[in-house]
Amino acid sequence: MSPTEVSISDAEWQVMNVVWDGQPLTAQEIISRLESQADWAPATIKTMLHRLVRKQVLTYEAQGNRYVYRAAVKRSACIRSASRSFLQLVFDGEPGSLLAHFLKNSKLSADEIADLRRILDEQEAR
Repeated sequence: MSPTEVSISDAEWQVMNVVWDGQPLTAQEIISRLESQADWAPATIKTMLHRLVRKQVLTYEAQGNRYVYRAAVKRSACIRSASRSFLQLVFDGEPGSLLAHFLKNSKLSADEIADLRRILDEQEAR
């Protein structure tokens, strides 16, 4: 699956964050971690796991009577895809507008500002 094809829902992001942070994980481990974060029934979580496997975002391996899950895509691929979708949907594909909005509406530390200047300098040098 290419990074541009990765599309997961908000709820699926929660599941995937648990998997990315702790893989490999059994279904029961995923359920236990998510039950403390969200008000979801185990059946709902299992449905999302199956959906993510169908989307080829998760893989699983049967070990006896349990399933062990691993991410099939990197978190960075999902972030890249979601970022592109958000940029297109909200800012008509204009990254400058997105950056200006976030800069005007965020309190940045001196270190964060320095990092942004460095990134902009690198972009300008290209």
